[in-house]
This record gives sequence, structure tokens and C-alpha cells, in this order.
Amino acid sequence: MKEKFKQIWGKADDIILRYPMVLTMALIAAISSVVAIELDTQQNQFVVTKLVMTACLGISLMFAVKMLSQRIGKEFLMQILALGILAVFFYVLPNSQRDFTEAYAFVLIPSYILSHLLVSFIPFFGEKRELKFWQYNKNLFINIFLTAVFTGVLVGGVMLAILAVDNLFDLNFNEDLYPKTFLFLAILGSCFIFLLFNDKGLSQLESDSSYPQILKFFTQFVLIPLLLIYVVILYFYFGKILIHWELPRGWVSYLILAYSVVGILALLLVHPLKEDSTKSWVKVFSKVFYYSLVPLLVMLFTAIFTRILEYGYTEARYYVLLLAAWLTAVVLYFIFIKKPTIKFVPVSLFAFGLFALIFPYFNAFSVAKRSQKNELEKVLVTNNLLANGKIDFNKKIKNTVADEVANKMDYLYKRFEEDYIYSLLGNEQVSRLKKTEKTGYRDIHYSILGFFKYKTAEPSAVKRVEIYTLNSLVKIDGYRYMARVQDYEQKGINIGRDKITVRNNLRNSKPQLLVKLNEDQSVDLLPFIQRKLSEYQPQIERILVDDISTEFTLGKYRVKILFGSLTKEKLKNDQYFFSDAVLLIK
Repeated sequence: MKEKFKQIWGKADDIILRYPMVLTMALIAAISSVVAIELDTQQNQFVVTKLVMTACLGISLMFAVKMLSQRIGKEFLMQILALGILAVFFYVLPNSQRDFTEAYAFVLIPSYILSHLLVSFIPFFGEKRELKFWQYNKNLFINIFLTAVFTGVLVGGVMLAILAVDNLFDLNFNEDLYPKTFLFLAILGSCFIFLLFNDKGLSQLESDSSYPQILKFFTQFVLIPLLLIYVVILYFYFGKILIHWELPRGWVSYLILAYSVVGILALLLVHPLKEDSTKSWVKVFSKVFYYSLVPLLVMLFTAIFTRILEYGYTEARYYVLLLAAWLTAVVLYFIFIKKPTIKFVPVSLFAFGLFALIFPYFNAFSVAKRSQKNELEKVLVTNNLLANGKIDFNKKIKNTVADEVANKMDYLYKRFEEDYIYSLLGNEQVSRLKKTEKTGYRDIHYSILGFFKYKTAEPSAVKRVEIYTLNSLVKIDGYRYMARVQDYEQKGINIGRDKITVRNNLRNSKPQLLVKLNEDQSVDLLPFIQRKLSEYQPQIERILVDDISTEFTLGKYRVKILFGSLTKEKLKNDQYFFSDAVLLIK
């Protein structure tokens, strides 16, 4: 046993010495995740969250640097370059949570995908070692799968142990302990486990020449049957649109892309069997697959451009079009090139993705913003809403047109095009709109709707009411403690030996918003929310009010809660939401 511990410690020591930058990034991400949970202030919390996102990107980026340096050396120089890239990435992310809109998903997701693609081919860039390239990626694939299994067992086991100790010995651990433990082990633990499987690095990853039969089984009996199901559905649908001479639905784009990705994955998994005469089905499959994609690509581009011509570009449509273009390049390459290399798949995808992310003028963000500006101007001109270059909000228009204008302006506002939006508004609207900048989120949709004075809408169709306040200053006179509570949080506040917890169950079948003291006393705020919202009729625009607050007694404490906004939506049942709540306690 002693020798075993020495062996394990020796291996761990080797990992730390061989991959210091990778582990440093994982440690920064893990610690920052824990700190982000601990912090109450949104501004400070988001700075730490930015650090988490940057460090997570750094894990794969530094691993790619290590793989390349084991091939060509110059590790220190490449690490400096990687740190520079991470610094730029950190700078690109916004400084506040309010500005962290959905647009940044199209920065984060492509960046993480590109960093992993870089790992897949960077040590073989310019190298003509097809089989070693396949072995390298095969071993990475297997090690990632094993890492997921081992990490799942580790995290699940530790979480269960904490839960058992908490319940058996009545220790009443802070609820934050569970997400902190999960994130710390999931980030740092998974990274360390993955590196244990790759302890020797590139030489180990590319040397194993064995072909796992499980990959052949997985391809033959899982992926290929799945592909057959996809292709039958797609070709029947292709026949249907030809017979009825109709345009394909937009949703078909995702099915074609899924079929393509699964097919390419299947071909990559069985690539070494291609030259084996006893495995002729691999050659047949590879040829048939690429030719089967040709008519589907026609349908794919038709579906994509139908939406783009009607609604313009967004980042999502841009990336779908980009994937379609990449897929076309892959199909043409493998059909017409006599001696194709599988390296073309990750390298070409990386090139397309990098183009979409950083290429001036033609990147996803520039194209989408220009397109949506054109679409907005088209709507304004078509409906005669412009007067001297400004939107005339006194015109009588359909609710659908007002909603379309508001949607497009909100889209541009979330992409920091304030100057363009203000250029279309009068001084009064600009002044009112700037007041919304004090709120906790970047959204002007309902404010723009509210500017239109004469909208023709079916009253019965409006099933939403939202009230909000612009009071960003909170008077705390007479109160000893203050805490902010977000809609999505289960916030606990410790006061001496007491603990006050806000439990948001508004989305449950039996909605409640409970403020609890030590798990034995509670006040439900839902009746207050219902009563407050019942004072207003459902309408399209948000309703500005002076105050949204209530006071109540909780045990020996007097508690006041102030809401930034309250919303009621009529779906199957009434659903309630709130934002920017502040608890005052004395």
C-alpha cells in the first residue's frame, strides 16, 4: 500500500511539473467559481465570473500550447502568446452583468469550440502523419470519456458524503457548500484526472496503434442506424417539398446539420479500417455518405436563405450559414480530392470559425448588426414611421409592427448600438430611455412599445402585466442589514445564529415566494405580488410605478423587501417573476 501511494504521488508530481500552466488555469477557474458564489455584490461577482470564463478557455488553450511545444519546442514564447490571447478575451467581455447579454453566447461558445479544435490538430499542423493524427485524437476522445466517468463518480461521491454528514450529525452546513464543492471538483478535479490519462503527453497520445473494437461496434450498430433514420426522414421530406413545391421549414436545417455531423464523426471513428480489404463497407459508406449530402445541401441552403431574406441576419443564422458553407467545402473536398486527409475536417472548421469570430467587417457580429439595421429601416419606411429622420410615435400602427420595431431596436441595444437607436428617437424618448440604464438589465423592448401611442391590438390577446420602478437608491435608515436577491437565487443571510433564506418557488405548480427564518418560520410574499399586480390591467408595455415594497414581521426581525420589477404572465397558469429585490432587516 505504501508503494502504491508513492507511485500515485509520483505520478501526480509529474503532472504538476509537466502541465503547470494548464493546472494553474484550472485552479484559477475553480477558486474563482467558489468566490463568485460567495460574493453578494453583482458587480464584484461578475468580475470574478469573467475570470472563470477566461480561465476555462485557458485550460484548453494551454493544453494546446503544451502539445505543440512537445513537437517544436518554444514553450515559454507560446505561453506568453496564449496569455495575451486570454487577456484580450477578458477585455472583450463586458464589465457589468447588465451588459452581459445573449450576444456574448456567440463569443463564448465559438471560442471554447475553437480552443478544443486547436488541441485536435495543432501538434500535426504541416505534418503528414495521418495514422498518428488519428491515434492522437482517438486517445483524446477516449480520455475525455473516461474523465467524464471518473469526475462524475468523484463529484457524486463527495457530494453524497457531505450530504450524509450534514444529515446524520445535524451540522446544518451552509447551502452554498454544495455548489462550491461541485464547481471546484468539476473544474479542477476533471482537469487533473484528464491530465493523469495524458501524463506523458504527445508521445503517449500518438503512439498507441491499437484499434478499439468498441469504436467499430459503436459506429456500425449505433451511429450508422441513426444516420439511416435521419436520411430516410430527410429524403422523404425532400420528396414532399418537391411534390407540393413549397419552401422547406427552418427546423430542417438543424436535422441536416445533425445528420452531417454524426456522419462525419462515424467516418472519423472508422478511418483506419478504410484500407482494410475485409472492411469494404467503410469505403462504401464514406463514398455514399458524401454523395447523399449533395441534395440535402441544396435543401439546407434554401431553408437558410428563406429565413435570411425574410428576417435578415442574426448571429445564429450567420453561424448556421457558416456551418452549411463549411459542410459544402468538406463534401467537395472528399468527393473531388484523390488523396484526402482527415485533418481537413478540424482545420477547415477552425478556419471558418475564426473567420466568423474576428474577421473585420464580415464577422458574425458586424454582419448581424448591419443586417438588422437595414431590416429596421425597411420596416420604418414601409409603414411610413419616419418624419425628418425620427420615428413618429403618434402614428396609428398595428401592434405587430410596433412589436417588430421594438424587437429590432432591443436587439441592437443589446449589442451596444445606443447612438444609432438614439438617432431615431426624439429628445423626450431618449431621455426616458436613458432612465432604463439604471435598471439591472439591458432591455428596452417594452419601453419602445410604450412610446407608440396608438397601437391596434386585441385586448384579449394581451396576457401580460409588468410593473417596474427606477428607484436605484435604497433608503436603509433604521435597518441594520441589507441583502440583494435575484429571481434565480436561493439566498441565505446569516445574522448571528439565525439564518434568513429566500426560497423562490414561483415556477412550481404551487407557487410561493418564501422568506424563512431558521427553516421553522416563514412569510409567503405571493399574496402581496398578486395583490399588487391586480391593480393594473394587462398591457403590452411595462408600467412605471413609484414603489414596489412591503414590510412584515419574521420572528424577532422586522423585514422590508423592495422589488425592481414584478411580472405576471398568463400561460397555462399564472406565472410570476421578479427582479432586483432588496431585503432590509432590523
